[in-house]
Amino acid sequence: MNGYMTHLRPALLTIIILLVLGGIWEAAINTTQSTGKLTEYEIMMGGGQPNAGVPAPSEVLVHAWTELSNPFYDNGPNDKGIGIQLGYSIGRVLLGFSLAAAIAIPLGFVIGMSPLMYKALNPFIQVLRPVSPLAWMPLALFIIKDSEASAIFVIFICSIWPMLLNTAFGVMNVRRDWINVARTHELGQLRTAFQVILPAAAPTILTGMRISIGIAWLVIVAAEMLVGGTGIGYYIWNEWNNLDLTSVVFSILMIGLIGMLLDAVLSLAARLVAWQE
Repeated sequence: MNGYMTHLRPALLTIIILLVLGGIWEAAINTTQSTGKLTEYEIMMGGGQPNAGVPAPSEVLVHAWTELSNPFYDNGPNDKGIGIQLGYSIGRVLLGFSLAAAIAIPLGFVIGMSPLMYKALNPFIQVLRPVSPLAWMPLALFIIKDSEASAIFVIFICSIWPMLLNTAFGVMNVRRDWINVARTHELGQLRTAFQVILPAAAPTILTGMRISIGIAWLVIVAAEMLVGGTGIGYYIWNEWNNLDLTSVVFSILMIGLIGMLLDAVLSLAARLVAWQE
């Protein structure tokens, strides 16, 4: 019973805070619409149109119901459902993230197990790691000459550093006693890596992966705004050009929800590999 209440009380508090903030937002929008008389210039610029101002939560909810009731419609290049747009973005993120993991985790093992490799590669890591991922986009577009592959490359380059550093840190901090026991039992380097080092470093590696997936999901939105075509970033930019702020707010909420789900999946994986001495 106590465990049930432990989870129920935070959930109820979250709902209350959400309702209060939504009520304040709704009241602020209604007050502005009722008291703010439009000038002639504002009317000419579209200020009297329903979608020209910041939408109220009720408008966003109605729009969300409309969009989510048919999320996979496809009426042409500039009119696709939110499900299709999110699918493109998630696919790019997962592909770039997987490529980064395939390189960062093995390389992190090498760096973590070899002080020589750590000292040799650390200057390169420290120089490249602070570079904004979007700074790579012009170079990627010029070399790769494909917007889709360039967006995936940007995800790759922003995902690799947290996983690489966390893997190296986790491997370096495995207790030497455990490695010495493995040597005493005459385990080879490969078996020691998989049976001793990997389980011990797994929580730290998963933490790096959680950081990477969050950064990747942030970056893909900006990358898709630049390259256009498809994806949630392009969807936001297209709706902004149409002055449809209701769609913009709705897509922002969807980005947040998908980001939360991606983090929750890796958080669950981190709990599954967690251990206690």
